[in-house]
Amino acid sequence: METNNSSTSILIVDDEPDIREILQFNLRNEGYDIDLAESAEQAAKMLGPEHRLILLDVMMGGISGFKFADRLRKEDNDIPIIFLTAKDTENDMLTGFSIGGDDYISKPFSIKEVVARVRSVLKRTESRNNSAQKNILAVNDLKIDLDTRTVTVDRETVELTKTEFNILVLLVRNTGRIFSRADILDKAWKDDGVVLERTVDVHIARLRKKIGDYGDCIVNRTGYGYTFNLQNKQP
Repeated sequence: METNNSSTSILIVDDEPDIREILQFNLRNEGYDIDLAESAEQAAKMLGPEHRLILLDVMMGGISGFKFADRLRKEDNDIPIIFLTAKDTENDMLTGFSIGGDDYISKPFSIKEVVARVRSVLKRTESRNNSAQKNILAVNDLKIDLDTRTVTVDRETVELTKTEFNILVLLVRNTGRIFSRADILDKAWKDDGVVLERTVDVHIARLRKKIGDYGDCIVNRTGYGYTFNLQNKQP
């Protein structure tokens, strides 16, 4: 049994008692502190600053997992969320990530998979928080200095235009979230006048080339928009 996770508190939200008990037993064996909620309504009352992660069932009576997560994000609560769901379709996955979920596990799941995903998300969040303290966004060897507005890949400086920099920051800062072309225009161009949506595609194509292998991480979800997904990076 690991003990180095003892200060890490996880909130499990699921309306199936068996699922809650299985997750609680196994994650406690990994050294995590566990709190349980049987509904989103109960979770909303329990969620506190001590919680580092939410394992959140999607299909529940009352407020669904998606609605609860969306509410948290609109309240600027950026706690990591791993969705648990019996539905395994691309649309559901896209919905979860567009809301701001950090990962998505389909039922039935293996406990080993859950533990691995929990560790991965917590590690990624810790790294992101440590980098944020230095005002740097870091994804492996891709580093974005928000103060100097510079980007490096494998310690080599990459020359980006103002708009390319803004797009990259938007996508990396919100890894997994899908932004429509209209969203990107609004957030990356700001007051630059009237710009056509197809201009977004041109800028992203140039950005992809400039950041090397990390360009593969900028994914176009047909009919939805663009997102940054590290899993798409070629080894």
